[in-house]
Amino acid sequence: MAPTEDAAAATLAPPPPPPHFVIIPMVAQGHTIPMVDLARLLAQRGARVSLVTTPVNGARLRGVAAQATRAKLALDIVELPFPTDIAGLPPGIENVDQVTDHAHFVPLFAALRKLAVPLEAYLRSLTPPRRPSCLISDWCNGWTAAVSARLSIPRLFFHGPPCFYSLCDLNAIDHGLHEQTAAAADDTEKFVVPGMPVHVEVTKATAPGFLNSPGWEAQWAECVDAMRTSDGAVVNTFLDLEAQFLACYEAALGKPVWALGPFCLANKGDAEATASRGNAPDVSRQSAVTAWLDTMGTDDSVVLVSFGSLVRRLPKQLFEVGHGLENSGVPFVWVVKEQEAASPEVEEWLAALEARVAGRGLVVRGWAPQLAVLSHRAVGGFVTHCGWNSLLEAIAHGVPVATWPHFADQFLNERLVVDVLGVGVPVGVAEAPVMIFGDESAPVVAREDVARAVVALMGDAEEAGERRRKAKEYGEKAHRAMEKGGSSYESLTQLIESFRQSAGGEKKAKDGTVHAWSALKEQKKIDCHCNGSTGAEA
Repeated sequence: MAPTEDAAAATLAPPPPPPHFVIIPMVAQGHTIPMVDLARLLAQRGARVSLVTTPVNGARLRGVAAQATRAKLALDIVELPFPTDIAGLPPGIENVDQVTDHAHFVPLFAALRKLAVPLEAYLRSLTPPRRPSCLISDWCNGWTAAVSARLSIPRLFFHGPPCFYSLCDLNAIDHGLHEQTAAAADDTEKFVVPGMPVHVEVTKATAPGFLNSPGWEAQWAECVDAMRTSDGAVVNTFLDLEAQFLACYEAALGKPVWALGPFCLANKGDAEATASRGNAPDVSRQSAVTAWLDTMGTDDSVVLVSFGSLVRRLPKQLFEVGHGLENSGVPFVWVVKEQEAASPEVEEWLAALEARVAGRGLVVRGWAPQLAVLSHRAVGGFVTHCGWNSLLEAIAHGVPVATWPHFADQFLNERLVVDVLGVGVPVGVAEAPVMIFGDESAPVVAREDVARAVVALMGDAEEAGERRRKAKEYGEKAHRAMEKGGSSYESLTQLIESFRQSAGGEKKAKDGTVHAWSALKEQKKIDCHCNGSTGAEA
């Protein structure tokens, strides 16, 4: 039977172009790093990706662009002109990590909102087959909502913390918890987070919330509204880690939630990308750290100590950390920021410490290749500030943690890894947030507490062994989630297919597509019991 004219035409029709995802990170290392990983994941699966940023931040991403070119990935870096007429913002500051004065934060966010005009111009310039299929914007970039609405481009938001935290925050918004905690006269008064499948208590200082401090009301309201008007969310987690919280978050949000992590495993098998993640490649530093770790004859014997890119400790706290590590007797790699080690007093003290612990301790000044260190066989523990990137990197590599939260989501992230997942031991920091620039009022954690936590983390006690066992188990599950057939792999497949375009440039209709998480939830019979009466204590 001869083919019909329509069938013949369909056979000759060109295949539809790949979907084009435009990704807009928040200009902070802790936000940009996972969104770069997400861009790489999408491009590795055949999608076209444009990472939108500013010139200073674009310079930091040139290594990413070069790696993508060598791998023949359709991943571009798009630099929007940064406004220069913002009162109170010194020239050259285009990233949160560059800020050295709290007074610069509000002007920086005001400058970022002005990127809406050049972003819209860039998006309008794109024609088929490069027409945008979907924007994926950081939760903190609420200003992108109006742009996507004017151009009728679907928009997802990316939220960096785990679903456990995001569910706490959303429930706090919906049930008035923010107002209750803000009005509390006693900083130690405890409040139960409503609508959670586990019992979660917070204080005024540790309550969930981004950008909800005094003076940020308009910014916060814009971001919350952008969340509510989005087409869904992308999160850096995986099904076997947060199944119930993922189900409850999707139900509370009322939109699809695409769990695609751990994003850090997008670099699997690429030594250069792993070593340079978050910074320009530094071959000599990577080699020096790796060579030192190679000298450790016992696996899982070294503890990594690093506290993220923002908080800068005063000398008095640095000295307590150093003495605690020395007194613990445990081999360590300690990352100290360049600004922290800048004074002659601190440098002299660090040099003396290094002499005393020669062969057992390594102090790295400035940036360190964290992902490469965590993946080394010698590393068996991580003292961390509880940023979700760091926690998930540790979990993905089967490394238990000692938790030392500082601000924002970090206190609730600690509750997740310590009380729910069972892979962490707390340092015991007082539940009070700290300022990021050498806060004199911040409570000082004593060397005894540092040593106790490190010994508990790395020791031979039954509890330590159980933490290691659980961490290794979650690490194996993390890798399976990212492999073909795994939950995150399949969810990414469905995300890409949901935004695939036809040959004429029109976006494929969503009718009939199956959201990967919803399908997995049905398959695994995962229910959402968000009444605060079941599950582990948190």
